[in-house]
This record gives sequence, C-alpha cells and structure tokens, in this order.
Amino acid sequence: MGGKDKPDKKTMGGKDKDAKKDDKKTGPVSVVSLEPPSGTRDFLPWDMKQQTWLFNKFREVAALYGFQEYDAPVLEYEELYKRKSGEEITEQMYNFVDKEGAAVTLRPEMTPSLARMVLGLMRAETGEMSALLPLKWFSIPQCWRFETTQRGRKREHYQWNMDIVGVAGIAAEVELLSAICTFFESIGITSEDVGLKINSRKVLGAVLQKAGVPDDRFAETCVIIDKQDKIGAEAVRKELTEKIGLSEEVGKRITDATTAKTLAEFAELAGVGESPEVLELRKLFEMADEYGYGDWLQFDASVVRGLAYYTGVVFEGFDKKGVLRAICGGGRYDRLLTLYGSPKEVPCVGFGFGDCVVAELLKEKNVVPNLPSTVDYVVAAYNADMTGHALNVARRLRLAGFRVDVFPEPAKKVAKAFNYADRAGAVRVAFVAPGEWDQGLVRIKDLRNFGQDAPDDVKQKDVPLDDLANVDKYFGLTLDGKPYGQAASAPAAAAAGAPVAAPKAAAPKAAAAPKAAGGTPAAAGGKPAAAGKEEDFLAVHPYVGGFAVSHADAELFERLRKNGRPETPNVGRWFDHMESFSIAQRQSWK
Repeated sequence: MGGKDKPDKKTMGGKDKDAKKDDKKTGPVSVVSLEPPSGTRDFLPWDMKQQTWLFNKFREVAALYGFQEYDAPVLEYEELYKRKSGEEITEQMYNFVDKEGAAVTLRPEMTPSLARMVLGLMRAETGEMSALLPLKWFSIPQCWRFETTQRGRKREHYQWNMDIVGVAGIAAEVELLSAICTFFESIGITSEDVGLKINSRKVLGAVLQKAGVPDDRFAETCVIIDKQDKIGAEAVRKELTEKIGLSEEVGKRITDATTAKTLAEFAELAGVGESPEVLELRKLFEMADEYGYGDWLQFDASVVRGLAYYTGVVFEGFDKKGVLRAICGGGRYDRLLTLYGSPKEVPCVGFGFGDCVVAELLKEKNVVPNLPSTVDYVVAAYNADMTGHALNVARRLRLAGFRVDVFPEPAKKVAKAFNYADRAGAVRVAFVAPGEWDQGLVRIKDLRNFGQDAPDDVKQKDVPLDDLANVDKYFGLTLDGKPYGQAASAPAAAAAGAPVAAPKAAAPKAAAAPKAAGGTPAAAGGKPAAAGKEEDFLAVHPYVGGFAVSHADAELFERLRKNGRPETPNVGRWFDHMESFSIAQRQSWK
C-alpha cells in the first residue's frame, strides 16, 4: 500500500550504491539515501489515495457500529508496556531516554494507551467511571516495533483498533466479530477468502489449572503456547518444562489438546467437559449464527494470542489459502486496568487490524480498488490577460463545492488544456476567454458524460458567471451523469470511494429487478433480459441508468452472470465493462 518491501539502495543522485564508485572521477555525489529507514514506508500521492480509502473504510464500519474515534501520543512512557504486554513486545520497542531523563518509547500497540486514558476517567476514591459505559472507541494509530520485516509486516504500521469497555458478557465479542466481517465484505472479501479462528483463554485456563499451572504463571504459559506455530510443539513442551516446571506428560497433554479441531474435541482431550468456560464459548458460536456471520468463524484451540493481558475469548483473522500471516486479532482483557492502578476489574474487549497485511490481502484476492485521480473542473485562461479572471472562476466553483484545478499557462492551444484536463481526470473544462467574459459568460465543456459524436451545443454550454454554482442545470446532468435535480452534484468526486452500504447480516431477500429505459423491469433469469429493453437502451447509453453507474447495473450484472456472458452485442459489451470492476466497487454503487 506504499513503499517497497525490499527497497533498492539509492542516493540523492538516484544511483545505486554500487554505482557510486564509478562516479568518483566525474565529481562528488551526495550519499543521502533516497529510501526511508528499513521497515518503514513513504506514501506517494497514489499510495496515499489507497491508504485514505482504507482508513475511510475503517471509519465507515466503526460508525456503522456506533463507535467514537480517539487518539493518543505516539510517544509513551515505556513502563506502560513493560507492565504486562508480554515479553516479546517489550523486546521490540523503539525505546530511549529523552532529554529530561524519562524512559519513553514509540508506541508498539495502542491498548495500553487506551487503558491509561480510560483509567483517567475513573474516580480514584470509588473506582466509578465519570463517563457513561459502555465506551465504544476506535482509533487508527501508527505503531512501531523493531522486528523482522516480511510480507504484510513492517516495523511501522497503522492499526485499526475497536474496543468496548464496560460489557462483561460475550455480546461485546459478538459485536466486534460482526464489525470485522462487515469490514471484509466492504472491501470485497468473503468468508471463502478469510476466516476467524476463535478460542478462549478461560477454557485454556481451566485446562492449565487442572494441569497444575499456578494462577500467577498463567499469562506466561499462554505466551509460550502461542509460539507453537513458530517453534513447534516439541519446543513448546521444552519451555513448559524448563520455565513453568510442568512434567513432560502434562506438557504433551496441553500441546495435543491445542490441535483439536472442534470445541467438543478440545474439551474431551483436555478433560474439562461442559465447563462454564466451554458453555460460554459455545454460546458465542450460536449467537454468531443468529447474527448471520457464523460461516466466518471456526474454533481453533491453538489460538492463544501472544500478549499477556488477554483473559477470555481470543481470535485471529486468517487467509484460508495460507499465503498471508494473521490478518487481524484481538480478545478480552478484563484485568488490564488493574495493572495500572484500577481498584477493580473493568471488562474490556477489542481487536487490531494492521494496514500492511490488509494491503497484501487486497492484492492476493485481486480486489485492489481502482482510485484514479480526478477533479471536477480544470479552468483554463485563453491568454495571460485572462489569468486573473480564470482564477476568479476557479474560486467561484470552489465556493460552490467543486474540486478545481487551474491550467498553469495560457490555453490559446486548446488541445494542451484538453490534454491536461484528461490527465487530471477532470469531468469538465472551463475556458475563460475575452469573447464570453465580456458578456458575463464562461464557456464550459463536459468531457465525460456525452459521447464523442454528441453535438457541441449538447456538451458545451456558455454559463453566466453569476450562476456557476448551478452549472449542472445548463447540461441537464450532474457531474456523475445523473439527471439534473435527482442528486446534488458538488462535489461529484465524493462518489469515488463513497461508503459501501452495510453488507447483509443474514439471508438476503431477492433483489428487485432493475428497470430499463422505459421503466419496465428487466426480465429475471439472465439472457432473456438481454434481448429486451436493456439491449436497446444500452445501444445509446453506457449504463443501465443512463450516463453513470448505479445499483441497477450491479443488480443486473449479478443476475446475468449466473448464466454466463450475454450474447447480444450491447449488453455483452456492457457486461464485459461491468466485469472490470471489483466486487467492492459494484457494492458501493447507489
């Protein structure tokens, strides 16, 4: 989503390091590297466009679930993380002593910062919150860990966090897991692509207690078990014996139990039966089925999560093809606030989503969004004397809510202005020339919504200067091709990356058939519809609704694709064009 996994080593002169030696005879070369530090990224404008799109998806889903955004300093006291994040994360901190002698670190994760902030809302004498519970907060912080870089993992990354504070029951976990599924669906990922592995440290706690693990060694034991995928069962058993003091037999029973494929199998292997912990986890799966996303979940006894503060349900998102590392993860951490001085436990649960691995997931599943650079207008002055007037036109259009670029030189050669507008992705060009200006007019040409064969008086209008805010009415169309009056046009570019409608939570009702030009519903069943109204309408229009894509295009495409590509020429051409869009894009059309 920006940057390179293995950047070339370059200098300010644009040379590879090895090539510098050859330049010594020709003169000095700057040795400043053109690459960012190892494991970090630059975001060029086109990279930033996708990053912004992704962050908007995070924010849209959080808003759908009633969460509020918060933030905290990227610099924190290192003690905040040494308290109980887990041994591995404290070894990966970018920590140092600042000029005031304080031991600080770039935050490796956000949850301890959240705990600090929530604790600040607590009345010390009573332990009661000054804010109304539950708190439903989300953030997209940049986090720093000095670790080995690999695909989907860097030393800095942005992480989408959603946390619920103040709900003790598993309803909170069920809601967060639903939000994760909604996010995946919003970017074109299905339950065939990604799954969520679910386990509970409460269940594991019952197993470890029966095995003789002391309560004060539980968190440490979980961190060791979490390494099983990395170091293997034998190495885990060795650590359980050497560090925790368990017998080899007990260690083997624990590692064997974590290979169970179902909750029932795990409970039997571990010897805990239908304990309260098992029943709670079983209830989570039942609620997920009722919610409508049960097909995303599966029990996995090996999921423990490496952070020491987790106390209950834990979960991880995974790529079903096994190409990518864990996509997201989270769980319950009811005791974390007590580590920072809370007089009582405060129930908390949350998850984290790294931006790097999501970017890799989009590539892997071929659903990277198409996000071309666009503006609504390019304004071009006919000559240098008209430059000030062109800037005035640009200002008026911007005040009306349009996104406007100004062609940087006189446009006597109209072709140069058109070329610039095309590269800028402009929908319309405003030419500011003496002939029209003296009459109080601005000549505007639409570049996108009319065919090349359309007459000039259709796609080109002289618009009164004082009525530029209502320019759409002169064309009869909005910037995005909708009939004037049906929808606000400014700014049309907001449609690019517009919020995706909330995905279905349960079995959907049959979608209504889209209407063709005459208002007659298209025939259900695919190819028969292609021979009717759509074929005639699409002979003179690019889309089912006219000159812009709409939900009707998405609906018709989904019905036709079941029977294969239509054979008639106009609907066939339209069908091929629809296939070029991603699932996420088609879902976003209104």
